[in-house]
Amino acid sequence: MTLPHVHIIGTGLLGTSLGLALRRAEYPVTLSDQSPTAVRLAADMGAGTAAEPSTADIVVVATPPDVAARTIVAALDTWPEATVTDVASVKTAVLAEARTLTGDPVLARYIGCHPMAGREKSGAIAARDDLFLARPWVVCSDEDTPADRLAAVVALAEATGAAVVHLDPEFHDSAVARVSHAPQVLASLMAGRLKDMPADGVALAGQGLRDVTRIAASDPGLWTQILAGNAAEVRAVLADVRADLDALIGALDLEPGALATIAGLFAAGNEGHDRIPGKHGQAPARYSSVTVFIDDTPGALARLFTDVGELGVNVEDIRIDHATGIKLGSVDISVIPSAQVTLTEGLAARGWWVPEAAIDTEGRE
Repeated sequence: MTLPHVHIIGTGLLGTSLGLALRRAEYPVTLSDQSPTAVRLAADMGAGTAAEPSTADIVVVATPPDVAARTIVAALDTWPEATVTDVASVKTAVLAEARTLTGDPVLARYIGCHPMAGREKSGAIAARDDLFLARPWVVCSDEDTPADRLAAVVALAEATGAAVVHLDPEFHDSAVARVSHAPQVLASLMAGRLKDMPADGVALAGQGLRDVTRIAASDPGLWTQILAGNAAEVRAVLADVRADLDALIGALDLEPGALATIAGLFAAGNEGHDRIPGKHGQAPARYSSVTVFIDDTPGALARLFTDVGELGVNVEDIRIDHATGIKLGSVDISVIPSAQVTLTEGLAARGWWVPEAAIDTEGRE
């Protein structure tokens, strides 16, 4: 079967990563960008051929959100037989603007998409061919979408290793405001509190702060565009967060009833956290954690995981925290509860520094 020719407009992180993934799947890919340097870099990285083709089967618009609609309409005009899609992180505003620029019959060839993948780094140089692997890829279609065009876009998404999810544009924007856009705002605001903090205080940072602020390194310009494109939904989420913050700030006066308010807010957080999908998109599962202290030296992690494997225990998740000032770190290994004792005692017996093992041993003596 001959794979469709895909033309990608925009060779930033997503466009270049998509080109790399599709070339790995042997799709013919051409690339274009307003920046000659950017498109040459993407081509040099193997994401496709730098060219503006006369024909294309699928055109993917991977430009910044604030120019996505205009680029989509231009692509529909330039390639009148092609299916046009995009990777913008907002869908309703892009579709509404496109409708003001062209008619519905033309837009029948447009299918909005949003791969839920990214990095805190930007540009072609940060691209990876596995960026979309096992990540949700939202496809926004309706009953009027031609079945053959929809199938081609779904096949393209699946060729990258992504898992296709069909959503309505309005629901998509409401959902990403909660799972992506507002979290980015909160991470950046928290990281902003560190801007003028004395270095000795920042040095106390642990894994909790790193977890909360990891995405705060994201591109300010891109996120300004994203928030502007999904302003109403993000504003609604942040207003709810502000109400909870106001309640918490008021409770910190520690008047009668304050502790119940504080505990209730944390309990609500527990409930929300428990709804986040677990491994492979499955229902959330509770794991037990085994902490191991290791030297920060080459091969230490490899030896640890070799021993875990030889004990017949599957690692469900890991978290690494690095000590300040010394070459020592802790590895929290998440396992199913029934494997906790096996792993704890087995690693301790193999000479690993497992604090829980010492406590268990003392308890039995």
